[in-house]
Formats: sequence, C-alpha cells, structure tokens
Amino acid sequence: MADAAVPPSAPDFPQPGDRLPAANPSPETLSFLARRRSAAAAALTAPGPDAEQLNTLLRIAARVPDHGKLAPWRFMIFEDEAKERFAAICEKIYAARTPGAEAGQVQMERDRLLNPPVIIAVVSSVLENHKIPEWEQILSAGAACMTLLNAANAMGFAGQWRTDWMAYDPQVKDMMGLRSGERVAGFIYLGTAPEDPVERKRPDPQIGAWKG
Repeated sequence: MADAAVPPSAPDFPQPGDRLPAANPSPETLSFLARRRSAAAAALTAPGPDAEQLNTLLRIAARVPDHGKLAPWRFMIFEDEAKERFAAICEKIYAARTPGAEAGQVQMERDRLLNPPVIIAVVSSVLENHKIPEWEQILSAGAACMTLLNAANAMGFAGQWRTDWMAYDPQVKDMMGLRSGERVAGFIYLGTAPEDPVERKRPDPQIGAWKG
C-alpha cells in the first residue's frame, strides 16, 4: 500500500533571478529514484491529488529542460465530471472502431479511465518551423511526463504513464482540441494503489554502451 500523501503545502519554489545550486546532493532522492515503480492505472483508487497538490505537481513538471524557453507542452486535467465525459466519449469511439469487441471489453476501456481519481494529459505542443528542432521540443514534453510522475510519487501518490489508443485516435484528439503540431505525449494516471507493485526485471544499461 502506498504511503499517505504529504500535506498539500507547496514546496519552496525559486523566484526568477534567484541563484540556485548547480547540484543538490541527496541520497534520499537517489534511493527514491532507484526504487521508483509504476502502479497499474486500472487499479488506482481514491484519494488522488487535490487542487492545491495538482497545482504544485504542474509547477514542478514545468521545470524540465526546455531549449529556447518555448514551454512546448501543456497540461489537461481530467477529474470528476470532466473525466466521466472523457471516458464516455472514448467508450463510444472505441466501440465504433472495434465492432467485434465484446461488451466487457468496451466497459473495461471506460473503467480504465474512470477508476483513477485524476488523469493528466501531457500534450506535446511543438512550435513548427522553429529554429529549435522539433525532436528537442518533443523530448521536453517527455521529460515533463516523467517529472510529473516522479513528483506525484514523492507526494505520496501512485501513478502510471500511458498513451494507449486514445493518444493516437484522430477523433479523441479532435475532442481534446489538439491543434496543429500537437500530440499526446502521455496520460498520467494518479491515485492510490491498493497494493504495492512488484519489481520487474530491468535491462542491463551497460549492454551496448559505447566503450570508446
């Protein structure tokens, strides 16, 4: 079972112009990252982050490397009625696109969106024909996804970063109001895990490493 979430008091964010340490030695952070583990989105339950906690998470997620200071991403929060509407629309689109799907499978697609208390869509918002390469802008959105997930874990919530079919479906993207140059970098599902996830086998990062 995940630990209880920390109080919603905001951390000490710096102000523009503040001098910040170039390095922050923290054995606790290294231990946290070494034991980071996603939890299955479909199993997440309440509680999830509240409004103040979500604001803190988004402010932290926005502190990622961003060549050119373009902020090439934006966040969309789905909770309560908005999440229910999103799930209902996705259910209808899935049923129409998968005519052979059984009723239980269609319902499962909807429940997967309804069960987690909060879903945050991280939208990669590329500035097209810009001097900053598109790939670098997309990578910044991916960094926002990972930072958001780590921050939520540090706050005491379980989470999972997924894309699934919804991220690539034209109807879903239209319904979300995505513009030219935008795509879903990931849906970040947040809540409380009913049990602790089991560690999986990890790849050896030294395999294929350049030895020059």
